[in-house]
Amino acid sequence: MAVYGLDIGGTKIETAIFDNELNLIKSWRISTPTTDYQVFLSTLCDLINQADEFSQTQGHIGIGMPGLINNNGQVLSANVPCATGRFIAQDLEKLLNRSIAIKNDTRCFALSEANGAGVQYSRVFGAIIGTGAAGGLCIDGKLEKTSLGMAGEYGHIPLPAHLQIKYDLPITQCGCGLTGCVESYIAGPGIKRLYQHFTHKSLDAKQWSCDLANNDEAAIKVLACYLDLLGNTFASLVKLTEPDAIVIGGGISLVDAVIDNLPDAINSHLFKGFHAPVILRAKYGDSSGVRGAAILGLQASSELE
Repeated sequence: MAVYGLDIGGTKIETAIFDNELNLIKSWRISTPTTDYQVFLSTLCDLINQADEFSQTQGHIGIGMPGLINNNGQVLSANVPCATGRFIAQDLEKLLNRSIAIKNDTRCFALSEANGAGVQYSRVFGAIIGTGAAGGLCIDGKLEKTSLGMAGEYGHIPLPAHLQIKYDLPITQCGCGLTGCVESYIAGPGIKRLYQHFTHKSLDAKQWSCDLANNDEAAIKVLACYLDLLGNTFASLVKLTEPDAIVIGGGISLVDAVIDNLPDAINSHLFKGFHAPVILRAKYGDSSGVRGAAILGLQASSELE
């Protein structure tokens, strides 16, 4: 039996066909229709039918997408506005006459890496740090079950007052509607904000990484603040969820200075005598989302059997 993963983004949908051992057989991408829900549903059905035709079977299906998805399957997504308020899985199940599993895309990343880079650990938190900051906790290779669908949104922990004062950071409104979310400082766009704050220059995370490699003074100053913020954020995660390992993906995971110094940064915000969990880079990179969606579909199908 084949298993399909669909990774829905604000601009692209990636579809991948795997075998039951999660070996990739075929994948392709198309543009995401975001304004008309019926067109959106039809597009997903077409993709799944194409996968069926290629694999000559009706595969198990898992879907990951940006936004929040509550326990009833109702979606809230700024990146795919036509899906907000809808019940995508239930609607697809009626059209395709088979079960559909759906989760937030960063939870799918966490699921993939709990069965990837973190496979030897029981409690794994997968954290994406890219254009946003979110993830999820997996226990023994499966996502932690929750009722609201919000668990893992660590980017929306508030910026702590003592660090705001320490670095005289501006308080910003987050895209989620809240004010002062730490995502505004630790996600990729936050690097620009920190550079602007400390140097009055506008540099992105890629240039920051290059400057760090050259021991640039401004880049090192930004790094000190960044690690303090990220260390505090992950220390909060550790206090609340006690992961054995944190697997990091997204663009920031490619910055060696962050990964190498993060354990010490976390330790500085933990209780004395306690230590940060193992910090790992993602094994499957950009493919983790679609792979995690496939694992989601595979696990959901086994629970129904």
